[in-house]
Amino acid sequence: MQSRSSIGDPGVPRNIWIISKYASSAEYGFESRLFALAREFTRNGHTAVVVASDSNHLADYPKFDSRFQFEELDGVKTWWLRTLRYAKTVSLRRVLGWLDFELKLFMMPKSQLPRPDVIIVSSLSLLTILNGVRLRKRYGCKLVFEIRDIWPLTLVEEGNFSARNPLVRALGWIECFGYRKADLIVGTMPNLEEHVSSVAGSGLNCACVPFGFDPAAFERQEALPDEYLAEHIPADRFIVGYAGSIGLTNALETIMECARRLADDDRFFFVFLGGGDRREHFIEATRDLDNVAFLPKVKRSEVQSVLKHCDLLYFAVYDSPVWRYGMSLNKLIDYMMAAKPILASYSGYPSMLDESGCGEFVPSGDPDALRDALLRHADMSREELAERGQRGRQWLLEHRPWPVLAREYENLLQELVGN
Repeated sequence: MQSRSSIGDPGVPRNIWIISKYASSAEYGFESRLFALAREFTRNGHTAVVVASDSNHLADYPKFDSRFQFEELDGVKTWWLRTLRYAKTVSLRRVLGWLDFELKLFMMPKSQLPRPDVIIVSSLSLLTILNGVRLRKRYGCKLVFEIRDIWPLTLVEEGNFSARNPLVRALGWIECFGYRKADLIVGTMPNLEEHVSSVAGSGLNCACVPFGFDPAAFERQEALPDEYLAEHIPADRFIVGYAGSIGLTNALETIMECARRLADDDRFFFVFLGGGDRREHFIEATRDLDNVAFLPKVKRSEVQSVLKHCDLLYFAVYDSPVWRYGMSLNKLIDYMMAAKPILASYSGYPSMLDESGCGEFVPSGDPDALRDALLRHADMSREELAERGQRGRQWLLEHRPWPVLAREYENLLQELVGN
């Protein structure tokens, strides 16, 4: 860890600006990755400045009196830019909100901010890298371009946008421009460098700093009421659990088909916790099966209790070029902290499950492969299943807490500034 006395040494970034339209803090109901890292940077003796907007739909912001609102949150100097709100994820209003943020960022008075040694521009929105390049030139500092979602590739592969769509083409140009102008490209996915090379050429400076978590948040979990367990989760079956959104992108068709194929095997019982566009569809499609249950909603603090009453946890994604570059899913943190083995229908770049030894992948969209894997797990002893789950939890506690990831990030920044 950086000592406070080392912060004044040459080559160590003292002042770090983090700019992202969707950063949010725990004080407003949802702490994003960037605020967690900024908090750790501050604790390690740096001065962290976050510039964000009031339009993250997961957070609950107060009404700001002006276009630019300053406050200090857990030591992090925070500037909120009041921007255009949107209701739908894919909408013209959301794109206009991006433009509004960039205009406000351009106009924002910056004389009260400490002169930056490093500026981190984090997607989404990609447009912010344009302001980032301008600010780097103004202050003579280093520029980091952080990628958490690969746009516009995600729009094309999962949003069904044409590659010739004007918005896709514009974002593609900005993405390439940002990669080439940044001093460092940081991705939350482990194989981003391959994508960067395909878009902007080889030899660019890339690194991975994945999503993390706060272990203390898992100390505040609550147990499920006994009547909930008795009514919804049988005690004498092999429970395969899923927790998360039940929507168009969650690829649950494969496990639904697998549940149907295992309907005559009395060992298995499949539980699904979560809401979304496809929940009612799947409830209707499995109404004739007695080995599937869609659980009633529970409090966020009770989710771990649901997971711990499962024998195996499952997630899936559709086969898409986006996953070729790896993943860093928040869902896996909840799963691994429950200390349960994990099975995933996933055909992308492997990570976390294989690194920790707590689970395995089967090809996306392949119910036969999934069925075989489920049968294999059901034949394992309780001790072997428990050992696999514990390996995942221990690996997560060693490699993914925010202080660990912040130190990794700080080492990258120190090397950048030192060079």
